[in-house]
Amino acid sequence: MNAADDKTIVREYFNSTGFDRWKRIYGDGEVNKVQLDIRYGHQQTVDKVIGWLKNDGNLSTLSICDAGCGVGSLSIPLATEGAKVYASDISDKMVEEGKQRALEALGNSTNPSFAVQDLESLSGKYHTVICLDVLIHYPQDKADEMISHLCSLAESRIILSFAPKTCALSLLKKIGGFFPGASKTTRAYLHREADVVKIIEKNGFAVQRQEMTKTRFYYSRLLEATRNS
Repeated sequence: MNAADDKTIVREYFNSTGFDRWKRIYGDGEVNKVQLDIRYGHQQTVDKVIGWLKNDGNLSTLSICDAGCGVGSLSIPLATEGAKVYASDISDKMVEEGKQRALEALGNSTNPSFAVQDLESLSGKYHTVICLDVLIHYPQDKADEMISHLCSLAESRIILSFAPKTCALSLLKKIGGFFPGASKTTRAYLHREADVVKIIEKNGFAVQRQEMTKTRFYYSRLLEATRNS
């Protein structure tokens, strides 16, 4: 299966059964125990990013690209704090849901601005580029290309999260592969932290802050890197 096929699978999944599933996970309604655990873990990652940016004291002056924004879980809080947010997702259903949530939360439809785009087609320049929990859908060779492209859009900083490739997680993923059925989603790709850092560094950035979020069913390594002067 090539990268183009992976992208098609991701788009179709998040425009069909995946949309309903993740809309619930990223909401506040009733979900099952696994989905609740993932909701809790993802929110921790979002809160850590917001905390980093708020603590810097200049959030309201920033232009931010939220690449793979989903339903706006990060974009809307950042816009609430005064940042100018450009949000995009491969799924038109996710984008429409994000627009609706932004309208309900902020009372306007101009910030965040939402667009249906995949990572490769993003353009422009932004102070900070953020891409959370998206790389899990793409293999390492494609991740290299996408991270490099995201770095080219960032004037000052890039923030990424990914599922780290460790022995323990690789084993869990292998075991999970024995259970077919409707509960399975898209392919889940793990990435070695050293590989991600190497890509970031070759694009002229240096890692400044890092965090790990781990629950029973959610594992995410968070990195912030700034452009070398």
